[in-house]
Amino acid sequence: MNIFVLLKQTFDTEEKIVIQGGEISEDGVKFIINPYDEYAVEEALRLKELHGGQVTVISIGPPRSAEALRTALAMGADEAVLISDERIPADEYSLSVVLAAYLYKVTADVVLGGNFSVDQGSGQVAVRLAQLLNLPHVSSVTKLDIADGKAKVLRDAEGDAETIEVALPALFTAQQGLNEPRYPSLPGIMKAKKKPFHQLGLSELGLSDAEIAPRTERISLSLPPQRQAGQILQGELKEQAAQLVSLLRSEDKAI
Repeated sequence: MNIFVLLKQTFDTEEKIVIQGGEISEDGVKFIINPYDEYAVEEALRLKELHGGQVTVISIGPPRSAEALRTALAMGADEAVLISDERIPADEYSLSVVLAAYLYKVTADVVLGGNFSVDQGSGQVAVRLAQLLNLPHVSSVTKLDIADGKAKVLRDAEGDAETIEVALPALFTAQQGLNEPRYPSLPGIMKAKKKPFHQLGLSELGLSDAEIAPRTERISLSLPPQRQAGQILQGELKEQAAQLVSLLRSEDKAI
């Protein structure tokens, strides 16, 4: 079974976001594997242990993204691919086109990714990729069983649970609760140094700037407003409700 995992390197969730010159500062920042992508890596390794095959992790990003891929190799992935090219925009459509150009050239039985990335809150790339590859996809997966060329999937449907069966090849995105990612072992870290690690650019994928032109534009970037102190409403319940409505109208402009 050929399993491919989409992996993104993101800020550590404990990092404080600082904006300098209209961009997010990366000075002294610790980077990690996007937590939802880590569930995807673990699930790929679990499937390999059950059914055999190979796990390949793929990332698009700057050279520092190699660190995240090396971590996935140390967890047990067999091969890594880093697509790094300054011409690739950080746009969900563009990223999905680049990934599709790579995956068109391989044979994938299962493609796994995270439900969304914690840095931008985006959950579009994997779904767009499934559309480009003409693959069935199931998002927010909390259980994945594969047998006889089919996948039986339990997914989180906004707090409810939904069971879906799809034929392979297919694409799945991992939700929290799917598994508990393993830590890289010391032997795993040592073996990771010798595993195949490929680096590609747009030229190797045969893509032009026009083909990956972004479909979105970021106008500005700002931190959310500072959280204000809470208020405790006084009086009878009817009076409190009236005060709440007044505050929502006059201060928050919510109604």
